Amino acid sequence: MIDYLKGQLVFKDPTFVIIDIQGVGYHVKVSLNTYSQIKDEEHIKLLTHLHIKEDAHTLYGFKEEMEKRLFLLLISISGVGPNTGLMILSSLSGGELESAIAQEDYKTIQRVKGVGAKTAQRIVLELKDKISKDHPQGAAAGSGGFIQQNSYLKAEALQALITLGFSKAVAEKNINAVLKKSGSEISLEELIKASLRST
Repeated sequence: MIDYLKGQLVFKDPTFVIIDIQGVGYHVKVSLNTYSQIKDEEHIKLLTHLHIKEDAHTLYGFKEEMEKRLFLLLISISGVGPNTGLMILSSLSGGELESAIAQEDYKTIQRVKGVGAKTAQRIVLELKDKISKDHPQGAAAGSGGFIQQNSYLKAEALQALITLGFSKAVAEKNINAVLKKSGSEISLEELIKASLRST
């Protein structure tokens, strides 16, 4: 297994990064929380999980040990695949997810795209005993610098939401609704996260 990757960050997108390690470019899927923590680092280290299927070998990367641990717990649950796990960790910070599980607040988890009521309840039921009751990290990851250019912001957020499985029409509707409420002073990460939760 590939436990972590350490190399030069050559490309960064809200849904994936490319890390160059001695001339080999590794495509690694990341959550929005990891994306926001990478900022503009030239050299990065990501903890990784290699998911193997018959038709694909996919790398998932995490900036923090807690997020990787939560991801592995999520995908151990029947009905939660790695893409759904990443979607949950893009919509909720690790602290928010731990709080929701500890408090049996399955409705918060159910608000994530692609997670139904039964799956949300199963996540709470199966992970409650595995999640520490004292979860100090309650806040979402900090936002990157504010981006003022609305058209750039919308285009990047739209691409990210489409990559995450939204139709273009729904993605545009969610983005516009968020921008209408927040105005232009919102970071890309915040816009995507709010759009993921928008219904």
